[in-house]
Amino acid sequence: MKDEKGLFYYPFPENKKVRMYVQEDETDVWFRLWNQDDEKLWEEHGWVPYGAIKKAAASYENKKAFDPGQAYDINVAKMIIKEGNK
Repeated sequence: MKDEKGLFYYPFPENKKVRMYVQEDETDVWFRLWNQDDEKLWEEHGWVPYGAIKKAAASYENKKAFDPGQAYDINVAKMIIKEGNK
C-alpha cells in the first residue's frame, strides 16, 4: 500500500492504527514505524536499516510480547517495494 509518507504494510494486521513504512537503497531495506495513537513516534524514530534490526532482534528475548521478525518482515517489505516500483 502507499500513501503520502510512502510504501507501507500493517505489521499487526488486526491493528490498522500501526503501519510499517519501507524503502530501499543500494545497500539495504529500511523500515520506519508509524502509530496513529503516538504521532511523536514518526518524528522521534527515523529510518532503520534491516541490518541493524536483524542484529537487535538476535538479542531480543521476549518475543511473546513483541516479535521483531513479525513487525520488521523483510519478505513483506521486499514484496511491497517490488509492487510499488511497478
